[in-house]
Amino acid sequence: MQIEKTNRMNTLFEFYATLLTDKQMNYIELYYADNYSLAEIAEEFDVSRQAVYDNIKRTEKVLESYEEKLHLFSNYVVRNQMLESLMKTYAADEQLVSKLQEIQQIDEEEF
Repeated sequence: MQIEKTNRMNTLFEFYATLLTDKQMNYIELYYADNYSLAEIAEEFDVSRQAVYDNIKRTEKVLESYEEKLHLFSNYVVRNQMLESLMKTYAADEQLVSKLQEIQQIDEEEF
């Protein structure tokens, strides 16, 4: 469960990081991407461990709220599934597969 949550938070962070404050970005990135402990983050920013914990929990809710409203991550997943399906279905059509791959690459470059 923890790995799934970590992966989800990292992915949501990739999609919505620019909507967060600097402090939120720093805490989430250190905690989820860099695997810092609450104590290490607290020491880094000279705040209490509880302050870090509270900020991370609030930021998790903010990220989930953004996804609930904007659906960037879920739409990305659906779009990729559709592209993969089309590439398999029309594998013999090299021109179509090439264009589908271009679309997929644009999506990946954005995020």
